[in-house]
Amino acid sequence: METYRHTQIGYLVIAGLMIPLAINLYLIVVLGFTVMVAVILALLLLTLLLFSTLTVTIESDKIVARYGIGLIKKRFLLSDIASCRTVRSKWYYGWGIRLTPHGWLYNISGLDAVELEFKGGKKSRIGTDVPQELEQAISQALTLTMR
Repeated sequence: METYRHTQIGYLVIAGLMIPLAINLYLIVVLGFTVMVAVILALLLLTLLLFSTLTVTIESDKIVARYGIGLIKKRFLLSDIASCRTVRSKWYYGWGIRLTPHGWLYNISGLDAVELEFKGGKKSRIGTDVPQELEQAISQALTLTMR
């Protein structure tokens, strides 16, 4: 059962991919259809489908961070999480899936995130445009799993 769902749209990722997509479509019109242009177009469209959004859901036993259409996702078991807190990531940690000094970061846009600290001491961060809301939802889920 889902208790939380939020989708963040990566507007800059989409805008950044639309420019080369438009150039590619222009090349198809001007030069005609070529295999190289078609391959590049397919890769750009695939990237757009895979990385245009980040949806975070909280279910009864886990947190799931899912990019785009859902082929790329990360699951965190609530039973493995010791605590969470709102954090601000450094700008140079970037977007996407990155290994940072604070563990793995799953981010689509912006600097705000919720840091999960696991019972073994490791950490991960989930980027979000509503950090307080996500932190509160995770804290509530953690409280429910401790009962």
